[in-house]
Amino acid sequence: MAGPRVVIIGAGVVGAALADELSARGWTEVTVVDQGPLPATGGSSSHAPGLVFQTNSSKTMTELARYTVEKFSSLDVDGEPCFLQVGGLEVATTPERLTELHRRHGWITAWGVEARLLTPAECVAQHPLLDPDRVLGGLLVPTDGIAKAVLAVEAQLRRAGARGVRCLARHEVLDILREDGRVTGVRTDRGEIPADVVVCCAGIWGPRIARMAGMNLPLTPLAHQLAWTGPIPALAGQKEEAVRPILRHQDADLYYRDRFDGLGIGFYGHRPMPVAADDILPFDDAATMPSVLKFTEDDFTDAWTETTSLLPATQDAAIEEGVNGLFSFTTDNFPLLGESPDLKGFWVAEAVWVTHSAGVGRAVAEWLVDGHCSSFDLHECDVNRFEPHQLAPEYVLTRDCRNFVEVYDILHPLQPSGDPRPIRTSPFHPRQQAHGAYFLEANGWERPHWYEANARLVEGRDIPTPNDWAARHWSPIVGAEAQITRETVAMYDMTALKRLEVTGPGAAAFLERLCTGKVAKSVGSVTYTLLLGHDGGIRSDITVARLAPDRFQVGANGNLDLDWFRRHLPADGTVQVRDLTPGTCCVGLWGPLAREVLQPLTDDDFSNDGLKYFRAGHTYLGSVPVTAMRLSYVGELGWELYTTADQGLKLWDTLWRAAEPLGGVVAGRGAFNSLRLEKGYRSFGTDMTYEHDPYEAGVAFAVKPDKGDFIGRAALERRRADVRRRLTCLTIDDPRSVVMGKEPVYDGPRAVGHVTSAAYGYTIGKGIAYAWLPAELAVPGTALEIGYFDRRVPAVVAEEPLFDPAMSRLRG
Repeated sequence: MAGPRVVIIGAGVVGAALADELSARGWTEVTVVDQGPLPATGGSSSHAPGLVFQTNSSKTMTELARYTVEKFSSLDVDGEPCFLQVGGLEVATTPERLTELHRRHGWITAWGVEARLLTPAECVAQHPLLDPDRVLGGLLVPTDGIAKAVLAVEAQLRRAGARGVRCLARHEVLDILREDGRVTGVRTDRGEIPADVVVCCAGIWGPRIARMAGMNLPLTPLAHQLAWTGPIPALAGQKEEAVRPILRHQDADLYYRDRFDGLGIGFYGHRPMPVAADDILPFDDAATMPSVLKFTEDDFTDAWTETTSLLPATQDAAIEEGVNGLFSFTTDNFPLLGESPDLKGFWVAEAVWVTHSAGVGRAVAEWLVDGHCSSFDLHECDVNRFEPHQLAPEYVLTRDCRNFVEVYDILHPLQPSGDPRPIRTSPFHPRQQAHGAYFLEANGWERPHWYEANARLVEGRDIPTPNDWAARHWSPIVGAEAQITRETVAMYDMTALKRLEVTGPGAAAFLERLCTGKVAKSVGSVTYTLLLGHDGGIRSDITVARLAPDRFQVGANGNLDLDWFRRHLPADGTVQVRDLTPGTCCVGLWGPLAREVLQPLTDDDFSNDGLKYFRAGHTYLGSVPVTAMRLSYVGELGWELYTTADQGLKLWDTLWRAAEPLGGVVAGRGAFNSLRLEKGYRSFGTDMTYEHDPYEAGVAFAVKPDKGDFIGRAALERRRADVRRRLTCLTIDDPRSVVMGKEPVYDGPRAVGHVTSAAYGYTIGKGIAYAWLPAELAVPGTALEIGYFDRRVPAVVAEEPLFDPAMSRLRG
């Protein structure tokens, strides 16, 4: 099959990979266009140093890199290899970095890539230029290496060309052609090229091309210094381009690679140097190439000083050449992949470095040809993940520059995100400040993690202090708030969770088609259900409340849910979807005394018979109109209470006046996380993602096989009989050994899985860690170990839920 007509804009390492992968799948009506010459087109690929380090905190990013390594290792151009697999070595020169290398070793082990920690002597044996007195240890990944980006472009374009793909050099794209909301082609300076699908792989020019399609791409080109030494006497006679591992010295924002008898030196320690995509020169106007700016020697002074200290042999050499090379940065350090929400057929594969390029090429090719990506979980990379404020130019520039500065920093999982803050505040924010809230950010919202006003409640309680790492952005107040929620009642700000409204005469049928559960039930019903992809993988878990015959409120996980709904809207206009979140707010009122708080505030019946579990209703609490849903993510009696933003502060004050005399508290996200893990509630994006199905993830109860057809049903039936892994609850006895997520799980010496969510259970007195494990090990009583930095933490598979398995507290 020839497939649809595809135009790929950009013949760098990403565009070349996509052309190769598409044509390998039978789509050969493909044209690759680039404004520069081939194969060195003048973009980032043409000057990239090519270092491929696979270690990443994201499983997806590591898997994209691993595929790139595998593919590039098999490519050559006339016998010249496209990948030099010399290994990758990260070294520590401070105790903090050495500790961090143990964490990084945990990641790469969890994701299934071979790696080992080295002693100082072993580091020097791998890279003899190192000063043995500076190095405290290292992390070696033997399969890392140097990607020869320009050769990889040529090799992949040759393969694609042999299958019929056209490659057009010196074709500058001037516009994206469209008709009736669909892409129809591109206009270049040499004429128009018709297309059914256009994929923007333009790299640093991506924002400019995307704008032609009416798309705002949150990407900033930033200059990054790369210098090359002259001959180093200690390396005299080296005939091979690279023999030592690529080297990262992250304590000083530096990396190194061989180039025969010299070294390449990359530096991230200088000031951010952003460049607008519109200001990048055309190929023929650039002194060297468009992606290469003049080397600013003053910015490199610290890099050279540190280099001569770490690698003393370089004192006998000098910097002979250097560039400030442009690379793409995003606000969350993930690529931008997927289809425009507004122009059908216009896709992007942007902000992709050489490290992940072949993996991205495969991922996008699968997505285009099959309608979904089967090899990688792309929820972190979907270009439609952003909230509107995250597309603001000021936000994009500020966060992208911050990410450049922090690219090699040791970042805690709860690290505050920095400026610009605050961006979104709930109506409750003034009261939360008055209670001494410690705020962290969630989708731009300022969300309390705990309240200093509750410090007095810690006294007399058994709240163990975790290890030093887990104790960052933590307070014993978290434990007090969790315990009091189970003893009396607590108020939680749930405003940051996304709320969608689905309306219209076709709303019920629309949701039935998307959801695994029955949602077209009586008015007042609330349903926990799943959204599945066409491959049967979990796209999201949501709650659907039927508030009127043709009006539903959906508790969603983020903007990707809104995008999914909009892409499946019927063409006849019988369904509308809108985001309620900015104009509404929510208090979670939970605990055994929740009814005693709520009932005196309303004339409506909030008894167990009056509003049953998983039912919703409209009421007034004092003078505040409220939608009350009897749900609880912490495993206690209570309600999610929604009102409009203008009434939010009044709602808070009304509830607080009623709760405080009963011993109630305001509580934060720290307590919430602990309580939801005690109850075994999953968190999409952390515990389960696109790659998992309901049977593996322990949420099969949300799939109703006796309902009509829904997206993913056929694929799910095929997956049901082959469950090889399970999301499993582990408990940890040592209260100081609280882990934080993404650690490897071991069965003896063998790494068998990884942790997803973890916290201390303050009302069960144990550490809790959920982990993906082989099905045969997910048996209660199985003893395992969790790799935590340089230790192994004993853990035991437990029956779940750990708290209130009879559900009596929720249903009482």
